[in-house]
Amino acid sequence: MMESDKLLVLLILSPFMLTQSILLFVDARKKGAYAWFWGLWGLIQLPFPTIFYYFFVVRPYRKKQK
Repeated sequence: MMESDKLLVLLILSPFMLTQSILLFVDARKKGAYAWFWGLWGLIQLPFPTIFYYFFVVRPYRKKQK
């Protein structure tokens, strides 16, 4: 029973982590901010890469644009 529960969780979370990874990679490439690092980290965790990306890449990028 435990194995099927783990498989179900993996099947549910995988599309979210893949989507997160792709979006982080694409946006980091546009901003020139270690795209491979953000993309790989987005594949193995949820939601911390997105939160850290916002604080360490997006906010400084926006401040630099002003």
